[in-house]
Amino acid sequence: MSGAPEKFTFDTEFDARGGVAFAAPRPKRTYTADEVEQIRAAAFADGQAQAMASIAAHQAQALAMIQQACAQALPKLAEVAHEHRTGSAVLALACARAIADAALDRFPEAPLQAALAALAREVEAQPRLVVTAEPALCEAVQGVLDDAARAVGFEGAIVVKPEPGFGRHAFTLDFGDGAATYDPAEAALRVTEALEAALAAEGLHAEPLIPGSES
Repeated sequence: MSGAPEKFTFDTEFDARGGVAFAAPRPKRTYTADEVEQIRAAAFADGQAQAMASIAAHQAQALAMIQQACAQALPKLAEVAHEHRTGSAVLALACARAIADAALDRFPEAPLQAALAALAREVEAQPRLVVTAEPALCEAVQGVLDDAARAVGFEGAIVVKPEPGFGRHAFTLDFGDGAATYDPAEAALRVTEALEAALAAEGLHAEPLIPGSES
């Protein structure tokens, strides 16, 4: 049971001599125009307050549902964004490889010329420069190798050694005191591995698609 029982009371109570000791006030049966207007205004205000409270409660409930939906959607959005970044990176790498392969086919001597330019100080005083490459590349660069070597100040002997085991467009420069190797396939693999490592480290914590949505 909840609470103590309430004492029963009568609307009208009589004293020992039969007189009325207490009489509860009876509801008023008639009202003036001003009283009616006051009652109407009070009832309207009460109803309006109840309606506003109900609207506020529904708004709070709707906002809570929206917040819950956003909390569920944002992680999925982050996954979609990460997949998009990964796909874009893979596509960019594929395009870069296609462009690089086409450029090497068109200008096979360009990497060798760039390597000689970068190693100018190392090779200029050497008596001999040994260039090892795949047979097709050796044929392509044989004619320009002397000019490229002279352009960087190398006046020694140049030996070109075809090596079938070398990858496509790959070569090695051996100048006695050191050597330099270029392999476009290995270079592309290193770029791919570095990009994959960066994407894995970034994970789902990259910058948000919508500024401020990370909070």
